[in-house]
Amino acid sequence: MGLKRAYEAASARDGYRVLVERLWPRGVRKADLRLDLWLKDVAPSAALRRWFGHDPARFPEFAARYRRELQRGLAAEAFAEMMLRASEGKVTLIYAAHDQIHNGAVVLRGEIERALAAHPRPSHP
Repeated sequence: MGLKRAYEAASARDGYRVLVERLWPRGVRKADLRLDLWLKDVAPSAALRRWFGHDPARFPEFAARYRRELQRGLAAEAFAEMMLRASEGKVTLIYAAHDQIHNGAVVLRGEIERALAAHPRPSHP
């Protein structure tokens, strides 16, 4: 499971590229951001994003609230789609935040990796 800022060049090693933001990354042309999917519903809600304001001091609470959002409604459906994609092969989550440590994509990657570890795919002989 990879993470990459929307402002970094795409690579063949990225695998399936999913934009996990509600808003299109500022200053990036759609033609330049090679995506396989834009999954808005898996991103933190607008209200949660505003509350967080990219304040690192609020990150632990942001992460907890975001995890709860991922368990409900359209976010849960989008999370299930991410799980399916991640179980099938390499996925790179594309995000726009400047802070590479305190952002929703980091939380999302952790939740996907945790869920995959709890329910590993059966290996084929």
